[in-house]
Amino acid sequence: MREEPCYVNTTIEIVASTRRYTISVTVSIRRRRAYCTAIAVALLSCCSTQTEPSSKLTVAAAANLTDVFADVGRVFRAKTGVEVIFSYGATAQLAQQINNGAPFDLFAAADTEHVDSLVSKRKVTADSRAVYALGQLALWIPSGEGSGIREVKDLAGPKVRFIAVAQPELAPYGQATIEVLKNAGLWKTVQPKVVYANNISQAKQMAATGNADAAFTAYSLVLQDGGTVLKIDPHLYHPIEQALAIIASSAQIEKAKQFRSFLLGPEGRTILAKSGYLLP
Repeated sequence: MREEPCYVNTTIEIVASTRRYTISVTVSIRRRRAYCTAIAVALLSCCSTQTEPSSKLTVAAAANLTDVFADVGRVFRAKTGVEVIFSYGATAQLAQQINNGAPFDLFAAADTEHVDSLVSKRKVTADSRAVYALGQLALWIPSGEGSGIREVKDLAGPKVRFIAVAQPELAPYGQATIEVLKNAGLWKTVQPKVVYANNISQAKQMAATGNADAAFTAYSLVLQDGGTVLKIDPHLYHPIEQALAIIASSAQIEKAKQFRSFLLGPEGRTILAKSGYLLP
């Protein structure tokens, strides 16, 4: 007679890396070993393909920081060994991404309002919030003196066709630009000439490619460029206080604290000052 298999319940417990897997199956005694081996191999194979969390630091940074943070990241890495990946964009757009759970570790904004809003929503940690720089607004004219623009009021002249400005709803520097034009009594005259970009880096690019005659942008982005650079009278716009904070859900809290301390410390402040920022 053919021997009927005897079925039993069995539990397989496997530890792979830091995860423990427990599976209960019902198999015959004769086949139990084969099933156990097959399941173990499958689980270990699955675990081996799991990627470890990245040890790199990811910073959401306002577009005005594109040049200065390249220097900051290089010096910080040389000092700490930590590689920083920067994701640049308009402050409002980055804040929205963080609010929606984007996997950043630290947020360096171009204002305080968006950081404070994220603090109130507990998306960033309140005790990490700090003002790290005061931005300066500048008007950049790539063609230099040939444009006929020697001061802000010259934007109203007939030679100027287009003026690139960052969207005021998205970028604090764009908002400051509208303040300047209104406070200088130029808004009604130059408004038809204004073309909008998502952020000040794009506004600069529009002027660089000839799609605009001039661009309002961060002084830090143009202080080393050719053409004419006019620093805007700070009395014409509210101070551009730039704040940072650590993302509450970050998996790299300690590295984010290191970066924060570096930026707020002597070395970071020196780099910021040399790059056209005022210090708080």
